[in-house]
Amino acid sequence: MALSLRKKQLDLITRMLHLNQQQSSPDCGGEGEEEAYKILVMDGPCISLLSPVLRVGDLRKHGVTLHLNIDKARQQVPDAPAVYLVRPTPANADRIAADAAAGLYASFHINFSTSVPRPVLERLASATAATRSARRVARVADQYLDFICLEDGLFSLAQPRAYVALNDPAAADADITAVVDAIALGLFCVASTLGTVPIIRCARGGPAEMVAATLDARLRDHLLAKPNLFTEAASSAASSFQRPVLCLFDRNFELSVGIQHDWSYRPLVHDVLSLKLNKLKLPTEKYDLDDSDPFWVANSWLEFPEVAKEIEAQLAKYKQDVDEVNQRTGGGRDGVEFDGTDLIGNTKHLMNAVNSLPELTDRKKMIDKHTNIATALLARIKERSLDGYYRCEVDMLENGTVDRTMLLSLLSGKGTKEDKLRLAVTYLLSFEAPPSSELEQVEAALRESEVDMSAFLYVKRIKSLNTQFAAASSTASRSNIVDWAEKLYGQSISAVTNYLSDGRQLALTRTVEALMEGKPNPEVDNYILFDPRAPRSGTGGQFRGPFREAIVFMIGGGNYIEYRSLIELGQRSQPSKHVIYGATEILNGVEFIQQLVELGQKAGLGSGGSNLPSQ
Repeated sequence: MALSLRKKQLDLITRMLHLNQQQSSPDCGGEGEEEAYKILVMDGPCISLLSPVLRVGDLRKHGVTLHLNIDKARQQVPDAPAVYLVRPTPANADRIAADAAAGLYASFHINFSTSVPRPVLERLASATAATRSARRVARVADQYLDFICLEDGLFSLAQPRAYVALNDPAAADADITAVVDAIALGLFCVASTLGTVPIIRCARGGPAEMVAATLDARLRDHLLAKPNLFTEAASSAASSFQRPVLCLFDRNFELSVGIQHDWSYRPLVHDVLSLKLNKLKLPTEKYDLDDSDPFWVANSWLEFPEVAKEIEAQLAKYKQDVDEVNQRTGGGRDGVEFDGTDLIGNTKHLMNAVNSLPELTDRKKMIDKHTNIATALLARIKERSLDGYYRCEVDMLENGTVDRTMLLSLLSGKGTKEDKLRLAVTYLLSFEAPPSSELEQVEAALRESEVDMSAFLYVKRIKSLNTQFAAASSTASRSNIVDWAEKLYGQSISAVTNYLSDGRQLALTRTVEALMEGKPNPEVDNYILFDPRAPRSGTGGQFRGPFREAIVFMIGGGNYIEYRSLIELGQRSQPSKHVIYGATEILNGVEFIQQLVELGQKAGLGSGGSNLPSQ
């Protein structure tokens, strides 16, 4: 049975909203005897967590009459219980204690989004005891929900700037350890929500191995307790014994995908119009883009021109249906939208027209919505020549060729500074040894357009060092090379190897496919395997595949291009495979190039101040 992350997270949230009483069905709403109207109090991160899976109307079905931000002033509602969903921080513990002391609510059902550290729990207990308000605290629970599930197969840990934190040459060991621990804790939340202990695979060295080892240790420690978060799931899943494989990657594994332009509808909306948490804000409208939108579900992976044709086709079909309804009811006015005012004729036709009105209205709203989005996209595409950037990058990344005239024209012509920098870095990553004269022309075009060179020079240095290490590998061991890299540059760059994709097959997808097949393959034979359920000593009995299900996680930021590629992998496999994709955060090309700019500046490269706006 396919892993269903969104459904399982929603089930846990529903149970929490019903005061942690087990519900027979997630749709039971307010029909149970234990149902009570309540207040929901959240902090900012948990509001983001809840936003993609529950809307205001859904909250009301579960008895939530008010949903409030813990950081804002709130009025007393002494007769209603309050459900808190917050991160386990000292500041949140203090606010909850202050609310209890003030008697804001009848009872307090406190849910932390992940495991609460003992000092924070003791802080809350001491504060409520001091004000004699502990009696109001009905329950304190760890929910292990600290991730954002954007779709059934897509999640984010909402941990910003992880790429910068893990690649900063000046980062202290304690800072890197803190980031690794936070990522491992987020993945533990995902595993516990799914109710399965995955087998973990990753490349040797770098952040991926650090996260894998930390997650393995956390899972092993948790499994020592009986019962634990996986006990119930293990007994119910006895019939489907096979566990998923968790494939961990570092963003440096395939750097170019994080910055390239794309021509598909969904990546374009994310990149150009800044889609966030499945919500899109245009100057005059706000839209939800999720599985409740059938047009989005059916067409979001099509290339933009195909989407425009589909919008036109659906508009024509809508007008045809309206004309048909009008003719049947005696309206007969060609091209006039159906508004319900011309309903005449016999009762049967009248009732059919009335029944079709809601469906026609919903279709018109959907068509208007995507017409507005497509119009906004088209304006940006023309303004920035985004089709040209896409074609040029495709030629470089997939065909290994470049039209120098087009490249230099784009770098000196239309497009934002971010567009030009992304194109230049893609050029740098696409060729092992670009001609020096051509490279100088690219750098001159960037400077002429007043683009901050930090990111370009940063990637250029990494690539140069990587080439040196590859050349030195014949005379030195790999560990010595990596040690030299760390001393020379302040970070491990052993994972920066996959600059080129194999046609439309991303290096990430090729590697995941090989890991799921479990057959001998030189690309993955040296990948480390962690099995938290296996004894620490010995590897002879460890299961290496094949796997039907995989969780693919990108440390340092993921994107919709990789998500689409993994969906296609699952669809074309026989038998079909199910892949869940996640990342520390879901980034568009602008957001990721800004992190490269920041790293370049930290390394003292490029201009002193960035010409790129901060997010």
